[in-house]
Amino acid sequence: MTRGSSFLGALLRQGAPVLASTPRELPSEVDDPEPVAAMRRMGAMAAGEVAPPTDSLMIRATRYAVLLPLAYRIFVVPVVWLWLLIGFGTTSVLTAITWVGTAANVASVVWVLRVPDRRGRRTRVLLGVDVVFAVLASLLFAVTVPAELVWPGGWVPFGYLTGTVALWTMCRGVVRGLLLAVLGVLLEAAILWLAPLADLGRVEIAALVGVAGMMLVAVATGVGSLVLLGLATRLALAIGMRLGQGAERARTERTLHDTVLQTLEAIALTEDGSGQLSRVRDEARAQARELRRMLRASDPPDGLAAELATLATEMAREGLRAELAISDIGDDQLSEVRRIAVRDAAREALRNTIKHAGTQEVVVRMEERDGGVVVITRDHGVGYDEDERPPGFGVSESMKARLSEVGGWCRIESRPGRGTRVTMWVPR
Repeated sequence: MTRGSSFLGALLRQGAPVLASTPRELPSEVDDPEPVAAMRRMGAMAAGEVAPPTDSLMIRATRYAVLLPLAYRIFVVPVVWLWLLIGFGTTSVLTAITWVGTAANVASVVWVLRVPDRRGRRTRVLLGVDVVFAVLASLLFAVTVPAELVWPGGWVPFGYLTGTVALWTMCRGVVRGLLLAVLGVLLEAAILWLAPLADLGRVEIAALVGVAGMMLVAVATGVGSLVLLGLATRLALAIGMRLGQGAERARTERTLHDTVLQTLEAIALTEDGSGQLSRVRDEARAQARELRRMLRASDPPDGLAAELATLATEMAREGLRAELAISDIGDDQLSEVRRIAVRDAAREALRNTIKHAGTQEVVVRMEERDGGVVVITRDHGVGYDEDERPPGFGVSESMKARLSEVGGWCRIESRPGRGTRVTMWVPR
């Protein structure tokens, strides 16, 4: 795959593997949410740069392009055989071609959906086997078919062969699809020559012309499906990149809010006195370590319990004593994205306790509930009236938002003089 070549050109030359190319960025017209002329948007997608594929999931997903021609043969070939059986009768060879081919196509669909062929070697072997089967089926039909079934019976191997042409067009590009179309015309000519026909005349020549036209239709169908699939993939990538960048920007803003901004606010509230400078230095070092850990994307701890224990230690440096009550629930099975969401929401809840509760003690409990994991922070501070939330109590913009993004929820309960209870839940 040549870097810098146009996406559409590479797609037509090389077929489905080009779908796995994931560019760093795409023209703004591709995912512009404003109304853009369809031809302009499609032109931007078609002209986009092609880079060698690097994402293993995208590479494996390109194999799904074969499902359309496989499904075509699974439905068309048996229907043609049934039409032949009812209207003209059939032979054991045609029956074998029909059902062996159909079974092989069904097995291929199951294999594509279940077996991850990471390097594509088996896929290439199966494509070759498919061509061999199509050729042998056509030749076997030619030497065994009775004269009265030459014309109606020929639709069975021909239907299989057109599927092969479409399959190769989508998987290996237009050139290979056209070469197989030429092979298909030659096979049909061989059938007419080997079959027990009285003579070859204008009808037979017209039949070959029709075969050539149908082969070109198979190529065109493969090209059309490939182009539509390619453009849809590019559009989905562009939208995904835009949404991903927005999500990453929001995550970064929340991270800064939960670390640097919270620390700066705590420093601003610190009174002058003995040992305060040392405490500020300790806070700065702790936040530097936390930011460095996140930037390096280090391996996660053993589970949410370990995260909460680390969080309690972090809060202790700021003067908040967090008592942990953690049930043994196998929280290491919690997905990373949900674990991080709960941890960050709990950090903000504890930060709000420091800033607003007027107490230095809080209880943090983790347990299993309703098929998920719940973390509860409870303090016996001053509390507040929920209709008059204190400034800076960023529940709706941060805590609830980050938990809802991973399928969870956050509930705040507080009353003046009765403290505050924050309940955070995420599914497993």
